Amino acid sequence: MKIYELAPSPSARRVSIFLAEMGIEVERISIDIRGGENLSDAFQAKSQNGLIPVLELDDGTTISESIAICRYFDETHPSERSLFGNTPLEKAQVEMWQRIVEFKGLFVAMQAFRNITGVYKDRENCVESWGEVSRQRLIAFLPVLDKRLSESAFVAGETFTVADITAFVMCNFMKNLDITLDDSLPHIQAWFQTMSQRPSVSQQ
Repeated sequence: MKIYELAPSPSARRVSIFLAEMGIEVERISIDIRGGENLSDAFQAKSQNGLIPVLELDDGTTISESIAICRYFDETHPSERSLFGNTPLEKAQVEMWQRIVEFKGLFVAMQAFRNITGVYKDRENCVESWGEVSRQRLIAFLPVLDKRLSESAFVAGETFTVADITAFVMCNFMKNLDITLDDSLPHIQAWFQTMSQRPSVSQQ
């Protein structure tokens, strides 16, 4: 079993933090995305979407998308406390907040970065103005997350879940867009400090 990734990328970090929380180690193979290695026929044959990370099982089966990979390990390594929730209500709340943070935060941040910087302009159409709009959408979402964290210790409730991993990766990535967690976001600040001290995060 192995994971093809670019370790610093947000998607790869989500999987890495998740696996560290579960105490699972998997062989990693670095893919040079900026050099276009993910565009090669060999990689495209493994990845359903042409992106990292990709989990390759021992029988050659591959799984793309970071949350799908996390779900695979959650199912194959059941624990007393699932990071996707245990009860029907917990599972629904985790799924709800995971999707909110992903679609209104992390995805928007990545769109802003790709379009503003033009990092992949050799292979995709980059529109700087759309990047700036995306950056402002991310800024507008932060007070929503701050309000949520004023109501609970973690994003989806009173326990740490995969929604916190997604939110942490988003907040950590924002520095690439010159967005900081200033004093107008005190609850995110406190939560982010707590998250940064978790071994799954600090030891990477």
